[in-house]
Amino acid sequence: MKMELRKSFQFEAAHLLPLLPEAHKCRRLHGHSFKVDIVVAGECDPKLGWLMDYADITAAFKPLWEQLDHRYLNEVPGLENPTSEIVAVWIWEQLKPALPLLTEVVVAETCTAQAVYRGGQ
Repeated sequence: MKMELRKSFQFEAAHLLPLLPEAHKCRRLHGHSFKVDIVVAGECDPKLGWLMDYADITAAFKPLWEQLDHRYLNEVPGLENPTSEIVAVWIWEQLKPALPLLTEVVVAETCTAQAVYRGGQ
């Protein structure tokens, strides 16, 4: 049976978008309560009845969360222009080697705005 699992995480961080015009509000330093959904998919183990342990997703994401939570994202290597889109790709690139079943990363910077990355599909 093919299954998809979603695990959500939250982190608080500040950023600014340095490539925008100076008058744009996102050019100024500001913060968000970011929500990240990590999505994996594949065939469930017929014996165990699950795709994978949610704890394994958490363990894979924890080192990234530690780099992001309560940080100034512009100072994180690779996030010098930390748009939600770039953060989603950065998370994917860091997480995919440890989580081969990864199919999607969703980064929401507000409850109404999110970026979805599916590995360059």
